[in-house]
Amino acid sequence: MTSASSRASAVQEAATAAVPAAVADLGALVRIPSVAFPGFDRAEVERSAAAVKALLDDLAVFDRVEIKTATIPATGAEGMPAVLATRAARNGRPTILLYAHHDVQPVGDEALWESTPFEPTLRGGRLYGRGAADDKAGVMAHVGALRALIEVLGTDFDLGVNLFIEGEEEAGSASFAAFLHDNADALRADVIVVADSGNWDAVTPALTVSLRGNTRFTMTVKTLDHASHSGMFGGAVPDAMLATAKLLSTLWDDDGAVAVAGLLERDAPTPEYSEQTLRDEAGLPDGVSPIGRGTILSRLWNKPTVTVTGIDFPSVRNASNTLTPELSVVISSRVAPGQRAEDAFAALEAHLRAHAPFGAQLSFHDVDFGDAFLVDTSGWAVAQARDALEAGYGVAPVDIGVGGSIPFIADLVREFPAAQILVTGVEDPHARAHSPNESLHLDTFRHALVSEALLLESLDATEL
Repeated sequence: MTSASSRASAVQEAATAAVPAAVADLGALVRIPSVAFPGFDRAEVERSAAAVKALLDDLAVFDRVEIKTATIPATGAEGMPAVLATRAARNGRPTILLYAHHDVQPVGDEALWESTPFEPTLRGGRLYGRGAADDKAGVMAHVGALRALIEVLGTDFDLGVNLFIEGEEEAGSASFAAFLHDNADALRADVIVVADSGNWDAVTPALTVSLRGNTRFTMTVKTLDHASHSGMFGGAVPDAMLATAKLLSTLWDDDGAVAVAGLLERDAPTPEYSEQTLRDEAGLPDGVSPIGRGTILSRLWNKPTVTVTGIDFPSVRNASNTLTPELSVVISSRVAPGQRAEDAFAALEAHLRAHAPFGAQLSFHDVDFGDAFLVDTSGWAVAQARDALEAGYGVAPVDIGVGGSIPFIADLVREFPAAQILVTGVEDPHARAHSPNESLHLDTFRHALVSEALLLESLDATEL
């Protein structure tokens, strides 16, 4: 056995041994309700950042570890706390930037959870809890992989390592671009690993090579100057809900496919993926049909979507016999790779204005953009990542697209155009990120941690 292969084997063994401690530390992070959304306690996000900093301080390999914030350009407010750690490369070795985020989604309706959202619970080979998968597991994959590397090589290895653990990804990364600009020298790297995606299934690893973009906005529909009695004026006066229902229905055709001129599709082959797999992974009941046309994965990876994700209207409890004068809806559109998010929004706005019934007055605000991303798979780091994934999982990785969006990757590309960006993940298709009963498949986590440790070892042996 060569010394190189012996070293890799030792790192693999150390990474496997590091998993229990990583899971225990992950449980401690899950207990911190670090929701960065407006209206939630900022102190919890600060407490989460402090806990992550302590984990990185304990590694004793960084030149500095700091909790930092940046100003949100749109508002001038202070962004949520991120953790930044840096270690300079030595002897001609590359630098890797490891990204994850420590903030989490709100829990939603707690009655839908089978266990307490912020109390990590082991059940059926999975760790349940908000953030257990998305993305505190990504944080601990980085920490656990570094622990394994240090166990074998000590703290005097040559690889440059930077960590950026964001604190507001779920809330829209409002200060992300400013943070990158303010800390560009500290974050600069040859290879960037974004550990915030998923895998093909629980046993097959994946590299995410395409991500849809997104545009999200609020639309207000107004038809009356004030509320009116529905008995006295109903039948002659359009209320805002009638106008909104008719308007929203124009966004899709009878198959549920998007029917907005100017929203583009990407033409690319997709692997086999059955309708039954879709039903199983998405929770689609028998009798409810899928929507759209084309292969299922083309619908998930390469076609646009339009989804109404929120509506302001009197609740059932507060319903009255009133014609509502105006209401607001939040519309989220996933944008096919190859189209700019701003162009997609322009197409949606034009469609909605052109189809507004009864002369309804429309206004648009709180518009947010995130561009799509296509990975250049020709780089040397991609090849090393694939080798590490195959060694860590025991199964060859597949290249996948993801229907979700990671908008800040476009900011990374703009700030660091020469860096090779690898999008990896710890989730399997049953993780239910953003949903009740979010969970982490522990075997998948183990494989992901081992794979990242092997990638770090490989990069430490790479001369630029």
